[in-house]
Amino acid sequence: MSLDAYYDRIGDHHLAALWTRLSHLITPQPRSDCRAHRWRYTDVRPELLAAGEVITAEEAERRVLILENPGLPGSSKVTTSLYAGMQLVLPGEVAPSHRHSQSALRIIVEGSGAYSVVDGERVTMETGDLVLTPPMTWHDHGSDGDGPTIWLDALDIPVVGFFDASFLERSTEAARAVTRPDGDSLNRYGAGLLPVGSRPSGGASPIASYPYSRTREVLTRLAKDSAPDPWHGVKVAYTNPLTGGDVLSTMSAWAQLLPSGWISAPYRSTDATVLIAVEGRGRTHIDDQVFDWRAGDVVVTPSWSWVRHEADEESVLMSYSDQAAQRALGLWREERTGARPE
Repeated sequence: MSLDAYYDRIGDHHLAALWTRLSHLITPQPRSDCRAHRWRYTDVRPELLAAGEVITAEEAERRVLILENPGLPGSSKVTTSLYAGMQLVLPGEVAPSHRHSQSALRIIVEGSGAYSVVDGERVTMETGDLVLTPPMTWHDHGSDGDGPTIWLDALDIPVVGFFDASFLERSTEAARAVTRPDGDSLNRYGAGLLPVGSRPSGGASPIASYPYSRTREVLTRLAKDSAPDPWHGVKVAYTNPLTGGDVLSTMSAWAQLLPSGWISAPYRSTDATVLIAVEGRGRTHIDDQVFDWRAGDVVVTPSWSWVRHEADEESVLMSYSDQAAQRALGLWREERTGARPE
């Protein structure tokens, strides 16, 4: 019997020979169809505003333009494991309340006066804020502001889909009742002090919003008091105050300040990462490609790609990835080259 005849025969039994597929299943290094790419905010914003003219937030449930990786067409993925989209809420609108299995974090790009009600707490949205929606927490979005509010949505939709574990529930109320004081979660858990008898369960941070004003102050002080890391500049991780770990079980998030004129040393890691410029301008080198960026631009860096940044002026980048999940599974790896810290 020939090999081809053998393969045909076992195929009839829904079997396959591992030796014909092993090199594709277990690779010497990460291999992905995810591509490096940049979305310019000046391109995305007009299309979002146009969407606001043809469909309401209520009709759409979530009026979002998906940032789909060009190497993963039709997948609704920004990386192999993560989702990204730009969402618009206009004055007076409410994006109706729902909850789902997927974890979400939101980075506010533009606007003032908008809010998200997360698990009964009304969270205001200002540029640069990081807002969390842990799994199965009720949340709706609205705006009392005078202009559009736009933010970057980051969800672990592909991760949950991989496990076939997705659930979505819609509320009978468009907007859930606010049952907690403004700033309640930050007041309870954001100062390194834990009120006695108040210890929420679950792997997600209990803080609903990390205000950019606080993050920027920390970055500024660190930049003044110490030299930038050769690979990351002045970089901080958003953390769960109860554990010191990542803000969500599946996603990690960071903010980093790049001093004016600063050039980083090359770095790579196994977590494909989504970057958004909050302030400043500069460029990011990803392997042999270069992407310049300004505030609002989004750049995706594939797994195990060499990355370095250059800042034309003092800049702040925020980013997220699936590093939390990779660490939990014992998969995450990094590599640094070039300059070494003294």
